[in-house]
Amino acid sequence: MIEHVAIIGAGFSGTLQAINLIRHEGPRATLIERAPVAGTGLAYGAAHPSHLLNVRAANMSAFPDDPGHLVRWLEARGVENAATSFVPRRVYGDYLREMLAQALAEHPERLRLVHAEVEDVTFDAQGATLQLSDGTLRADAAVLAVGNLPPHDPPGLDPARLSAARYKGDPWDPSVPEDLSDQDTVLVIGTGLTMVDVALLLEARGFTGKIVAVSRRGLLPRPHGPGQDWQKIAERPRTRASALLRAVRDRAEQVGWRNAVDELRPFTQPMWANASAAERARFLRHLRPWWDVHRHRLAPEVHARLQALIDRGQLEVLAAKTLGFEEGPDGIAVTLRPRGQDAPRTILAQRIVNCTGPLGDLNRTREPLLQRLAERGLIRPDAAHIGIDVDNQGQTIAADGRANANLYALGPMTRGAFWEIVAVPDIRTQTWAVARRLSNAHWVGGEGL
Repeated sequence: MIEHVAIIGAGFSGTLQAINLIRHEGPRATLIERAPVAGTGLAYGAAHPSHLLNVRAANMSAFPDDPGHLVRWLEARGVENAATSFVPRRVYGDYLREMLAQALAEHPERLRLVHAEVEDVTFDAQGATLQLSDGTLRADAAVLAVGNLPPHDPPGLDPARLSAARYKGDPWDPSVPEDLSDQDTVLVIGTGLTMVDVALLLEARGFTGKIVAVSRRGLLPRPHGPGQDWQKIAERPRTRASALLRAVRDRAEQVGWRNAVDELRPFTQPMWANASAAERARFLRHLRPWWDVHRHRLAPEVHARLQALIDRGQLEVLAAKTLGFEEGPDGIAVTLRPRGQDAPRTILAQRIVNCTGPLGDLNRTREPLLQRLAERGLIRPDAAHIGIDVDNQGQTIAADGRANANLYALGPMTRGAFWEIVAVPDIRTQTWAVARRLSNAHWVGGEGL
């Protein structure tokens, strides 16, 4: 019987896991976080005041069984038109921290927060032993809620050959916008949501120099449009990538591309689960960039600020492949091959920021805990090498193919099993379901029958 759960990571996933264990009257929990502040993670803790949520508040409640929770919280604090607002990410971080603080204060016997590094986890017949940076902890089960891992270094880039002042491998490094002149060029590798954050952060900090954003296809996230009602599809589309693409294009002509993408939400995880390994690989290779920019959108006001940067020539977006990086006294000479061209192009950048997106391949991670668990065969990469292999209940899969009954994983690192597991609406459902299982509440209502 599980009486004590250790949750590794107190970002969005870990915090909600702990809170949901209390809500489901489940086992007591110890929430372990290595950062000084718990409850927000990078997404909501490292944000600039100008960074907004990419989803309207009406869809950002922490709880799937209480969809109006966030809106009520905002309204109680005087936010007008809360449901339709794209609120600042820092405000959402306050929302999460307040819930965690309330849970800790009201249930001290059931929830404990520990600030420490989890260096290793071992298992025996009695449960798990967590080796912490300041001691050990025993638990009956452990949950990996490690969030997104740092991005991998771009092709042709060796960080050991570049100075830390010039190359920022972590886009959330506080020094990213510092010590730049208006004559400098900042090269941002990646053109997705993280690039948008960095570009707008530079603008907010008064940088008026050149920003160049580069990715293989040069695609930018699309903006949200006005909310609409429409007759949604009732059946799950086919999982073959080519057929899905045709179906979405046809629907886009009928109901608009935003609606055509949004109506897939109830079916995305089942479609991914039922797709073959070959179809998943085909989707990741050919369609993923297009899916990302249409599915994960920008608040309209954020898109307007980004477009203004482009219109006045401060931000240039390139479709190109990086070939080489050579640092000199005046900056880093970056050799690119523009898409569709044979002749390379060289850009001299005084700063490079890696915004290529989170790393998911366990074989390439530099996270010591995950390295140790993988080396001992307790966890393994999923077939697509985009995360940790788990079953449909969130139990990790060992190297021998067996599910670990007392080691779970949550959040973006389970994308190999669920694909759509990076946004709040998906993670809140996952943490709620895993908490119910750990609390034996999944039997209520016939869920386990």
